[in-house]
Amino acid sequence: QVQLVQSGGGLVQPGGSLRLSCAASGFIFSIRAMNWYRQTPGKQRELVASITSRGSTNYGDAVKGRFTISREEAKNTVALQMNSLKPEDTAVYYCNIETWSVGGDYWGQGTQVTVSS
Repeated sequence: QVQLVQSGGGLVQPGGSLRLSCAASGFIFSIRAMNWYRQTPGKQRELVASITSRGSTNYGDAVKGRFTISREEAKNTVALQMNSLKPEDTAVYYCNIETWSVGGDYWGQGTQVTVSS
């Protein structure tokens, strides 16, 4: 079964940058979109950024102008460049790949991002 493996994350000071990466362990067919979500305790998972198979991007209001999503679809990888980080960006970040297949929805294991001085 294909798995998504995340890397990156960690502790950074406010104003700093981090890059998250997500790679599939195998090839995924019929990708509809690649997404990054984040979640903090007691809150619902929030969509941070998404990129469709055609390359269209969408960002949550809280991260517009600071985060950039990119993909290499042939390699089934997706990355999130996070700049000008704020303490409120602290969360567990998850990558997600949606497909057009029934039940074809993949999730990464999650990675902690902490923004603190």
